[in-house]
Amino acid sequence: MSNNQNSNAPQPSDHETAPEQASIAPGKAMMGVVIFFIVAAVLAGYGILSRKSADRVLAERTVLLAAPTVIVAPPKLGAPVDNFILPGNVTSYTDSPIFARTSGYLTRWYFDIGARVKKGALLAEIATPEVDQQLAQAEADLATAQANANNARIQADRYTGLVQSNAVSRQDTDTYVNQAASTASQVRSAQANLERLRQLQAFEKVYAPFDGVITARTVDTGQLIDPGTGKELFHLQAIQTLRVYANLPQIYSNNVKPGAKIDLTFAEHAGQIFQGTLVRTSDAIDPASRTLLVEIDVNNSAGELLPGSLAQVHFKTPPAGPTSIVPAAALIFRKEGLRVGVVVNGNTVHLVPVVIGQDDGASVQIITGLAPSDQVVQDPPDSLIEGEKVQVVTPATQSNAGGK
Repeated sequence: MSNNQNSNAPQPSDHETAPEQASIAPGKAMMGVVIFFIVAAVLAGYGILSRKSADRVLAERTVLLAAPTVIVAPPKLGAPVDNFILPGNVTSYTDSPIFARTSGYLTRWYFDIGARVKKGALLAEIATPEVDQQLAQAEADLATAQANANNARIQADRYTGLVQSNAVSRQDTDTYVNQAASTASQVRSAQANLERLRQLQAFEKVYAPFDGVITARTVDTGQLIDPGTGKELFHLQAIQTLRVYANLPQIYSNNVKPGAKIDLTFAEHAGQIFQGTLVRTSDAIDPASRTLLVEIDVNNSAGELLPGSLAQVHFKTPPAGPTSIVPAAALIFRKEGLRVGVVVNGNTVHLVPVVIGQDDGASVQIITGLAPSDQVVQDPPDSLIEGEKVQVVTPATQSNAGGK
């Protein structure tokens, strides 16, 4: 019965529902537009924030990648120092290029490279016909000047005697006296010119200025020779005694005195020790390298050593404290002096000035400048500067990465 009642209830007509649907439709459309703009704004804001975050991450990544990667390790502990070895430059005691003093043609040379000559030995001869003719002319000019001067002197003496008796005028006497003085000056001038040409003619023969060995000959027979320093004829070096120069670190400058005996070794004389004498120092520290230049003289009368070679100079010093050992590749050579890079504050480079001791080519002994806890850059790039940020890699980290 209830079903019948429901079925008999009056139903709303189409005309009654249409206005309600028409009023609801604009509201839904407006809400959809609002939702669309809200979603669009959210997406736009998210995109902007994402791009900013990506830019920040990219900048940080760029800075991180720009920092060079360096391997660091603490220095090894070395033994206390009581001696050290420095390289020394070997030079001849006297080194002189031989130049011509007169012009002409080389007629003959007498010694070639490697020849040992004594002081005053004739090295070469130069033909100078122009100088020879000028010398003959100068001799004739001197004879003429001497004749004129002799005649003027006789006249001056004669007039000086006659003027006492008033036989000649005093004016004429003064004229002849002055003429005698003038011609005497001309004689001295002619003599000076003659001596100059004689000296110039003497340079036709080239002599050795000291005992030594000929290390270079740059001319040959028939070549035109010009005076001056344009081209040397020979190069002569005295090698009976050699000079060895070494740069001593400032820390040891008070430990060396003239007269000290210094041992020298040479690669070409393995196992042989030569002894030299420290003869002088520069008495000034070089501000660029902070070293003291010292000269060691070594006897080379046997001719075993050669100028221009490299020596190993063995210095003795009072025992110092423990030293640090670092790879030779860790050294940084700058105009301010020798430096070693260490990493501080985790990623910042600090260039430390150091003083080195023994150097075997692979590793270097650091006497001062490093502490046992320092993290030393093992193979620094040439562009490494003070305060630069770096990415630090330890040998352990590198080996683990290689194992993976």
